[in-house]
Amino acid sequence: MMILRMPTVADQLSLLAAHRELASEGHDEFLLNDFSEDDTDFDGYIRRVIDYSLGRNLTEGHVPATFFVAQVGGHIVGRVSIRHELNDFLENYGGHIGYMVRPGFRRNGYATEMLKQALEYSKSIGLERALVTCDDDNVGSQKVIEANRGVLENKLFHHGVWKRRYWIQIV
Repeated sequence: MMILRMPTVADQLSLLAAHRELASEGHDEFLLNDFSEDDTDFDGYIRRVIDYSLGRNLTEGHVPATFFVAQVGGHIVGRVSIRHELNDFLENYGGHIGYMVRPGFRRNGYATEMLKQALEYSKSIGLERALVTCDDDNVGSQKVIEANRGVLENKLFHHGVWKRRYWIQIV
């Protein structure tokens, strides 16, 4: 059974390992909320995650967002970020919800369940519908979004990549 939960300082080694795994694939955004590998204060990073979820101490251009790790059987299998509102960039390219699954845990239905639970959380913070985006060539993510009732609105070109924009009705 998968649970979404806030990360803690006790997750440091697992989170850093996940971050490095995704970075080796060319993704540098497993850990969000202004994470830097140069930052030796992981407690400070966790405080930032909490602050962002409460809309406090946001850096310029950021919106309140809740960051959850997905845990199955004691293992962190992925992460999901739920943005409470949209700015211009998120409205066009990023959406309300972003998720990633660690390479060793893919193709097990975790992303579909992560998005499902993220949508439930989104409802609890007052969202009536959620924008979820993915790269046009990411067939796996398209299937995840469509399995969660995503309806394709359009595609936009951003930094050399076509982005698919889906809306999911929550309430």
